[in-house]
Amino acid sequence: QVRLVESGGGLVQAGGSLRLSCGASGSILSINVMGWYRQTPGKQRELVATITGGGSANYADSVKGRFTISRDSAKNTVYLQMNSLKPEDTAVYYCDAEVRAWYSGGVKVADYWGQGTQVTVSS
Repeated sequence: QVRLVESGGGLVQAGGSLRLSCGASGSILSINVMGWYRQTPGKQRELVATITGGGSANYADSVKGRFTISRDSAKNTVYLQMNSLKPEDTAVYYCDAEVRAWYSGGVKVADYWGQGTQVTVSS
């Protein structure tokens, strides 16, 4: 079984910074894309940033130039450095990973989500 655990959320004033971390554990063979998404009440979950195993990053237009995604593949961990935070960045942030892992029936590629971490930016 694969598990993703996020940390680093909290309350920060506008203009401040936070760093989110997400570690994957379990019978992992490899991880392809890892990413961060966010969701506010009544809205669909939206992409924030993704990063491939080769280090290619993709960002939502709303966070370009302010957020930086990175990963430590040896630790199966992805990070999101968030700078110049705005009140509209307030959301629950979720980690996502496409994982190739061992199962009782062999090897399977599946998508996993973390439990989410709250980020609140006050004005």
